Amino acid sequence: MPLVKFAVKRPVTIVIITSVLLILGFFTFSKLPLDLYPEMDLPVAAVITSYSGAGPEEVEEQLTKPLESAVTTLSNINELQSISSDGQSILIITFNWGTNMDFAAADIREKIGYVEAYLPSSAGEPMIIKMDPTMMPILQMGISGGDNLASLQEIAETYIEPRLSRIPEVASVIITGGLERQVTVEVDPVKLENYGLSLAQVNQVLQTENFNMSGGKMELGGREYYLRNLQQFETVKDIENVAILTATGNIVYLKDIASIVDGYKEQEQITRVDGENAVGIHIMKQSDANTVTACEAVREEMEEIEKELGIDLNVKIVMDQSSFIVQSLDNTKKMIVEGALLAILILFLFLRNGRSTLIIFTAIPLSIISCFILMYFTGNTVNLLTLGGLALGVGRIVDDSIVVFENVFRHRSMGEPPLQAAINGASEVSGAVIASTTTLIAVFIPIVFVEGLASIIFKPMALTISFAIFCSLMVALTIIPLMSSRMLSDRSMAIKPDSAGRIVRATNRFGSWLDNLGEKYKEVLKKALSRRRAVIITVTVLMIASLACIPLVGAEFLPSSDSGEISVTVETDKGSKLDATFEISRQVEEKLRSFPEVETIFASVGASGTMLMDSGGSSDTSTFYVKLVSKDKRDISVADMTEEMRQALTDIPGAKIEVSVYDMMTMMASGDEINVQIRGDDLEVLKQLSNQIAELIREVPGTREVVASLTDGSPEMQIRIDRQRAASYGLTPVQVAASIKNAMEGSVTTTYKVEGSEVDVRVRYIPEGNKDLNHLSNLTILSPGGAVVKLSQIATFEVAQGPVSINRVDQVRYASITGNLLNRDLNSVITDIQAAVDKLDLPAGYTVEYTGQNEQMMESFGSLGVALLLAILLVYAVMAIQYESFFSPFIIMFSVPTAIIGVVFGLLLTGRTLSVTAFIGLIMLVGIVVSNAIILVDYLNKLRKRGMERNEAIIEAGRVRLRPILMTALTTILAMLPMAFGLGDGGELTAPLATVVVGGLIVSTFITLLLVPVVYSIFDDLGQKISRRFSKTKEGEKTVEV
Repeated sequence: MPLVKFAVKRPVTIVIITSVLLILGFFTFSKLPLDLYPEMDLPVAAVITSYSGAGPEEVEEQLTKPLESAVTTLSNINELQSISSDGQSILIITFNWGTNMDFAAADIREKIGYVEAYLPSSAGEPMIIKMDPTMMPILQMGISGGDNLASLQEIAETYIEPRLSRIPEVASVIITGGLERQVTVEVDPVKLENYGLSLAQVNQVLQTENFNMSGGKMELGGREYYLRNLQQFETVKDIENVAILTATGNIVYLKDIASIVDGYKEQEQITRVDGENAVGIHIMKQSDANTVTACEAVREEMEEIEKELGIDLNVKIVMDQSSFIVQSLDNTKKMIVEGALLAILILFLFLRNGRSTLIIFTAIPLSIISCFILMYFTGNTVNLLTLGGLALGVGRIVDDSIVVFENVFRHRSMGEPPLQAAINGASEVSGAVIASTTTLIAVFIPIVFVEGLASIIFKPMALTISFAIFCSLMVALTIIPLMSSRMLSDRSMAIKPDSAGRIVRATNRFGSWLDNLGEKYKEVLKKALSRRRAVIITVTVLMIASLACIPLVGAEFLPSSDSGEISVTVETDKGSKLDATFEISRQVEEKLRSFPEVETIFASVGASGTMLMDSGGSSDTSTFYVKLVSKDKRDISVADMTEEMRQALTDIPGAKIEVSVYDMMTMMASGDEINVQIRGDDLEVLKQLSNQIAELIREVPGTREVVASLTDGSPEMQIRIDRQRAASYGLTPVQVAASIKNAMEGSVTTTYKVEGSEVDVRVRYIPEGNKDLNHLSNLTILSPGGAVVKLSQIATFEVAQGPVSINRVDQVRYASITGNLLNRDLNSVITDIQAAVDKLDLPAGYTVEYTGQNEQMMESFGSLGVALLLAILLVYAVMAIQYESFFSPFIIMFSVPTAIIGVVFGLLLTGRTLSVTAFIGLIMLVGIVVSNAIILVDYLNKLRKRGMERNEAIIEAGRVRLRPILMTALTTILAMLPMAFGLGDGGELTAPLATVVVGGLIVSTFITLLLVPVVYSIFDDLGQKISRRFSKTKEGEKTVEV
């Protein structure tokens, strides 16, 4: 082969090229960014429109439906969801994977522009947001200590937020849980009424008294001066001395009718870290920034801020994505090293020669370092999946080098000179190694047909493995022959006498047993060829048994990773005050703290959502983020820990508590594990059906936290204004509603500048005794004519349930039931749920859909199934082109179906399920298992071309090729074992993939050694029979002609 000859005869050129590649490889590796997963461009956009004062049904009719009809004409839409809630419409548009979201957002804006004129005039302008994983915080911390929460808030706003926001990788910084300064003007309603004034008048006077206005220009001493009227409040006394003119012409000072308090805003959210009240800092990164770099920069900046302030602050980093990323990547690197060491051990046991082992080992570092160059120029990152690809590829990287070196070594043992042995040995097997490498790369070509999250996972891993395998082929055909020609000297080939060392003797004994294994295999092969039917029947029975066991394996979308994070949501009775919610949350916190595995608890009372950065408003909800100690310091998985916490929290009264594993990957990509939708038109029917189906799901084993979306709304006091009565006093319903809001909540009228920052000035009634129904009904409203009107004279009051949101999907209303799993796979649980739901007699026009992870799983399995079939066809096509034959590739392909035996039993033994990553392993396996058969059949064909009899050629090829087959198979298996165990952080994702490859390769290797020779002989006999019959027919035709 020309490439082999060039490498052996031009050593200086090869050394220079290798050196350049090594330098470039180390340089590009240092430039590759680190991340947990590949970059995810989620094809989701949201359209948010506000409509103040409108109920869900009004929002649905006047906002949601027109907007839906506008966007449905967009191309590439996969699903359209909408949420019509009190005062707001949200459209969630999911496009097909691969859609350019910048163009999609522009199209949405254009389509909405057509209907915007027909929307209600009081509705806000539709806002379009692209959903992005970077919307989630990468780092969350709690700051406690200092004098009080107010001082902490000031430190956070004045020092921390501006400094962190200036970091290039940081997009925004959100502060929660502190006390914000506010000047409150608390008006006495009795005094106000005595003077014939209204709250609106107080607001108006404060606004007009506080200004900073330009007044033109003036000339003085030949120069021009700008005029500025400075009438801003500078002290609280300025506010107290504001004069208000009454209807009778008297002047009343604000301090006469109100008390002015320089205090803090009413707290809507309480943040706690490990039992202490704190201020929460939440960091979001730029969409193109690297997570690890951004987190490192934030930590460094925080250290600088602490030094500069010189205050004893307790800064606790609660959640740091970069730490899990670094731990996961370090764990994967460790797997690569362990796999490489195990592969070297196998090589040494087979070769029993340090020099020979070193020659083959060079393939691993050279291939991996060269691979980094290609990763850099294709824009890949060093993440869990690309490093996982390298860990999987380590065993396969040395395969080509083993085959080449083993054949060079054999030629050298036969007495050929070093240079000649290197050229002849490498050239003889070059066809086989090129065929086995191209078949493995070919299985990744159907990646273009895979869509969705499976594509995001598969593509970087496929590219990395393909790069590594291609680099290993180049190394095998250049570096290995070159090193062999220089290092396999006569001295190194000389048989050394047995050493007195115990390890050496044991190694030699094992080596002698391996050398004799070829002779024993010859005998086994002879028996197999004489009992071909028994071999075929045995393999067929094993395959049928494995196929029958597939339902026992189970299936899920993605294996959950144990990052040691748990989310706890506490929901108290609807309408509960913040203090009541805080008291229950404190009990929850004490229970959680009793678990020794808990490291940190970050609580947010008055916030909903797992990211703990809501600005408040949900006084009846609190959320906990629980961080466990690292995996090596606890004996319990995060899933089992979640169940223990769930059981411990059941006895806390007055709250609905949900405990779930906090898994970022599945949260971003696919939502809840169980997600059942009931679709129809009537909300009441949907509510009844969703509650009925929720009960059925709760009875299915393995389900937890089953919740129906259509629940009762919050309690409300509904006020209905009599338009005619209001009009008789010269009032409109809007004026009355504004007066009610001012009276009950107050309003921010103006701002007060102090110490360089602006403080809100809020005007409201004195809170004591002015929040009950009696005060509300006696609320005085001043008419434009100066008449004082009681609210009870023009309005009625009714206690009722607040409105619930209306959800729609593809323009049909739906109710959803969501839930989590415990110790059962997704597929078996969904099957049980379907069986239970199918027994229900649904009303006409109502359907049940299974969405969430189940939908994602079925879609991914469908596209991966197509990719698997195409991979099998491509492998056959590549080999047919390589050998210019249909027969040899057909025989080789018999090694593929036998791998399913090892796959099924491997998953059953390890208790793992069939997931997207396991399916990817199955596709990889197609390219890996044919390698053994290629090595065998390739040499068999060469022996037959030399004139050897068929059975004799099969037995001789088996004997000669057994050693490289076992070496390549065992190095691949042992190199993948650390990954198959799935130990350490982040190992759960790639463990099923390695399990599938290891299990399939073990079984396929040993069955291939018997099945392929038997199938070869059967089809060869069949071919000879057909050719004899064909030749007889031709002879008969010739006789007839004569």
